[in-house]
Amino acid sequence: MGTRSTIGMSEGFKVKAIYCHWDGYPEGVGATLAEHYTDAKKVRQLLELGNISALRQEIGEAQEFNSPKEEWTIAYGRDRGETGQEARTFTSVSDWLENFNSGEEYFYLYTEAEGWAVSVGKYFTSLKTLEEVK
Repeated sequence: MGTRSTIGMSEGFKVKAIYCHWDGYPEGVGATLAEHYTDAKKVRQLLELGNISALRQEIGEAQEFNSPKEEWTIAYGRDRGETGQEARTFTSVSDWLENFNSGEEYFYLYTEAEGWAVSVGKYFTSLKTLEEVK
């Protein structure tokens, strides 16, 4: 069973976000984001993949969905050919927290000024740094 999460980036007041199915807890997705997605350019590239099955240390290239490379992120659109998997844009952080609606347990938000923060559960309205949650 997956631990669902959403990964977003705030630019201005808007949040662009994707869904991630597996390993959404801070020691999984959180640790991977904190260790391998530390600059805005790479976070934007990740979001361009759209919804993902699993986050890995590298974005990688197109691959076979059912036999992916261990270090490459697995994307529903790029790797399984699914449509409608693009990132979604929200008008604010609260809009994102309230309306993503894919059963997420963790919401990860990147800002260039602050780096990564996480909200545990969609109704937990304050974001904490990954260090505070670990």
